[in-house]
Amino acid sequence: MMAASMHGAMAFQKGLGCVHSLSHSLGGVDPRTHHGTLNAIFLPAVIRFNAGAESVQKEDRLARMAQAMGLASGADVADAVRAMTARLGLPTGLRQLGVTEALFDRVIHHAQLDHCHPTNPRTASPQDYRRMLMASMDG
Repeated sequence: MMAASMHGAMAFQKGLGCVHSLSHSLGGVDPRTHHGTLNAIFLPAVIRFNAGAESVQKEDRLARMAQAMGLASGADVADAVRAMTARLGLPTGLRQLGVTEALFDRVIHHAQLDHCHPTNPRTASPQDYRRMLMASMDG
């Protein structure tokens, strides 16, 4: 059971990328925030960022997601995720959680050190993380 549990945990960590890097980091900097809610808030900005990744384009990942979600194109996925978050009654922006830009430098620093950072389909620079944070402020 321990081996099975370990393999499950290792599989879970594969490919979580920037969404979880940002959520882990902000949750550590501001423990009042909820990890799952942060994932929902960050996901649209990260989807838009990752849309430019060669692997995402080559495998047409966004088009497959759009088809599964009943959307016209991959360009609609990020907005559909944000709309679903709103329909569920969750916050759609960091500002709603009391997050301010004063935390960004620490969040970016820790996001780059997070074990999920290297698994993102596209390498995120500090400036990329700042843009994702800004895009996530107001939903």
